[in-house]
Amino acid sequence: MTHRQLHRRRWRNFCQNRRAFWSLWFFVIAFGISLFAELIANDRPIIVKYRDGFYSPIVKFYPEQTFGGDLRTEAIYADIEVECLIVTGGLVDCWDNPEMLIADAADGIIDNWPIERGWIIWPPIPYHHSTVSTLDMPAPSPPDADHWLGTDDTARDVLARIIYGFRLSVMFAIIVSVFASAIGILVGAVQGYLGGRTDLFAQRLIEIWGATPSLYIIIIVSAIYRMDFWLLVFLMTLFSWTALVGVVRAEFLRARNFEYVQAAKALGVRPLVIMYRHVLPNAMVATLTMLPFIVAGAIGSLAALDFLGFGLPSSAPSLGELTLQAKQNLQAPWLGLTAFGVFALLLALLVFIFEGVRDAFDPRKTFS
Repeated sequence: MTHRQLHRRRWRNFCQNRRAFWSLWFFVIAFGISLFAELIANDRPIIVKYRDGFYSPIVKFYPEQTFGGDLRTEAIYADIEVECLIVTGGLVDCWDNPEMLIADAADGIIDNWPIERGWIIWPPIPYHHSTVSTLDMPAPSPPDADHWLGTDDTARDVLARIIYGFRLSVMFAIIVSVFASAIGILVGAVQGYLGGRTDLFAQRLIEIWGATPSLYIIIIVSAIYRMDFWLLVFLMTLFSWTALVGVVRAEFLRARNFEYVQAAKALGVRPLVIMYRHVLPNAMVATLTMLPFIVAGAIGSLAALDFLGFGLPSSAPSLGELTLQAKQNLQAPWLGLTAFGVFALLLALLVFIFEGVRDAFDPRKTFS
C-alpha cells in the first residue's frame, strides 16, 4: 500500500465519523475567522478614501494632519470631527458643525461648491478588544445594537474580546501541544525502545519532575518576570510533556519485541529508522488518544491562570479574564453565559475532532 492510498483510507475513516467531520469544518471556519480578527473587529477603518488618495489605517499609522486636522498624533477615526474631515475633503468648518456637513456632503456639494468627497469602510465590529467604549449607562452594559454581546466592566466590547480570545486560546493550545508532544514522544520512545538502565533512570527523573507543583513555579516566575505569551508557553510546555511519556513508553516496550522489529534489527537497520518507521506508527493510536487531553488541558490552564491573575496581562483578550469578570459582576449574566458557551463549544469541537483522528489512525480500521 502506497502512502497516498494509506492517507486516503485514513481520511475516509475520519469522514465516516460524521460528528468529527462537521466539528472539523465548524472549527476551521471559526478559527479562520479569528485569524482575520483585525479585519473583523477593529476601531480603525479598513480603507479610507480622502481626496485623491486611499489609506489603510488598519495596517499603517496616519496622523490627524493627513486628513486635514491639526494634531500629529494618530487620527481617532471614530470621532465625528475626523469623519467629517475625511468625508468633506478636509473642510475646516468640520470643527464647528460636523454632523450638518456630513449630511450636506452626501451629494458632493456644500454651499454650491463641489467637494472631494471621501468615505470610510469600517470592520463589521468597529471595536478593538482594547477599545473603551463611551456608554450611556454604567459598565458592564447589556447586549444592544452596538455591542451584540454587551460590554465588560471596563466598557470593552465582549464580542471583540471573544474573537481575539478564541484565537489566542487556540494558538496557545496548539503551540503547547506541539512542543509538549514532540518532547514526550521522543523521551517515551527512547525509554521504551532502549529499556534497561536508561528507562529506569528516566522514570525516576520523570517522577520527580511530575511531582513538582507547576502552579507554585508559575507564581514564582510571574513574581519575578512580567508574564507574556511566550514565557507562558515555555512554562506550560515544561510541565505538559510528561503526559505522553507513559503511553508512548508502554507502546514501544510492547512493540520492540514484535517479529518484524526483531527482523529489522537482524538486517542491520538503524535504531532510529526502526523507531520512526516501524514502532512509532503502532504507537500513534494511543498517542492521539491522549492529545485531546493535552489540548484541552492547555486551554483550561491558560484560562485558570488568567482567572487567578498569574497568566497574561489583564489587557490581553483572555477567556479566563472574562470568566473572572463574570464572577465579579453577577448582575451581568451575559458575561458568564458567553464565557461558558465559548469554553463548552471550543472544548467539545476539539474532543470530537480528535476522536475522528484517533479512528483515522487506528490500524484495525485502516487495514481492515
